[in-house]
Amino acid sequence: MHDCAHEPPTILNSAFYIKREAAKCVACGLCLPYCPTYGLLHDESESPRGRLSLMLALAKAELPLSDKLELHLARCLDCRACEKVCPSYVSYGLALDSARALIESAREPSASPVARSVSILQWLVEKPGRVRTLDKILWLYRLSGLQWLLRTSHLLKLFGFAELEANLVSQPTPIAAAEIYPAERESKDKVTIFTGCLTQITDQQTLTSAIRLLNRLGFEVHVPPDQGCCGALHLHSGLSEKTGEFMGQNIKAFTGDTGPILCASSGCTATLSEYAKYRESDKSVDRFCSRVTDLNQFLAGLAWSSGIAFRPLKKRIALHDPCSLTNTLRQEDKPYALLARIPGVEIIPLPDNSLCCGAAGTYHLTQTRIARQLRVPKIDHLRRLAPDFLVTSNSGCAMYLAAGIREAGLAIEVMHPVVLLERQIQNDAGA
Repeated sequence: MHDCAHEPPTILNSAFYIKREAAKCVACGLCLPYCPTYGLLHDESESPRGRLSLMLALAKAELPLSDKLELHLARCLDCRACEKVCPSYVSYGLALDSARALIESAREPSASPVARSVSILQWLVEKPGRVRTLDKILWLYRLSGLQWLLRTSHLLKLFGFAELEANLVSQPTPIAAAEIYPAERESKDKVTIFTGCLTQITDQQTLTSAIRLLNRLGFEVHVPPDQGCCGALHLHSGLSEKTGEFMGQNIKAFTGDTGPILCASSGCTATLSEYAKYRESDKSVDRFCSRVTDLNQFLAGLAWSSGIAFRPLKKRIALHDPCSLTNTLRQEDKPYALLARIPGVEIIPLPDNSLCCGAAGTYHLTQTRIARQLRVPKIDHLRRLAPDFLVTSNSGCAMYLAAGIREAGLAIEVMHPVVLLERQIQNDAGA
């Protein structure tokens, strides 16, 4: 048993997790072909096996923190494809988050434009009121023509915000969310929705479609008002104390309900479902995590009423499998099952779906060159396949791929599976 076996595991005990998970690794190398950065850079230090060795040396104080070591760990996408094929069941993502927490506690804050944009993003999501205010500002930003002016003047690039701003999508007028959405017919049960933080701005359409579809299926939908960010942006940046605050806030916000907690964005679902990894002795976290369910998974597991019918759609759908849905939640088959309910559609898995698209939270902001290298093949496949829709279940992937599609001049609509499902439902008149 390794030397940290009796240390109490908490979200702040970063060294404990690194040593525990690194002890499981047998350095077999089966993960190497599945690692996007190793495939691009062909460097052992850019592989899961190599990075685990670096993390362990850092945790044992056998290797000092340096810019080079930090870069090797920063270049990891945290896609966790390695976990899915690991015969030793190493929780690589947990070790990586722990290593980044160690680094964050030791290094000086960066003043670079990229670091500044990431810090601003993290600050915004910390309070729901800030997100709502930002929603209104962005609406005016597009409506006033300021977006066009700043994009054409290249000022955004000068101040380090070009990559972040490029992911903004057009949204309708901001709307206020209700706390309860009643079912259209006799209620089967009630479900709660995790709205996330930026999803309320970047993917309002998915949240609206999800609520409408659930109401149509006979579910009363509750939206707890005190919920906040899932914590992913802070967790993967090593800001463990702030992540712990998000965990406590969300667990408290959903305590009053007993049904499933549904989440439409797979990245948020993955983070919420793993809270217990960071608070292993807290039973309230176990109860919370047991309720967290991906929206695709929930809908695919329902016995749909014979009264729910879909209008035929003679279109081609390219289906993107987000890493969080595939490698963490292991529910990548569910969107296929749901979309197959629509008569006439041709569903095409996006080639190389096992490789990350490069979005990875804030990765495309901090490691832009590698992120774009990973996105290029996705856009090339879309150009060749020429689908009518690209469907993905993670809002971050959707924004990043949509930005690449716009840049390439392709006419492909990007959406969540539930948006297309809800759009194709026949009304009571059969239309």
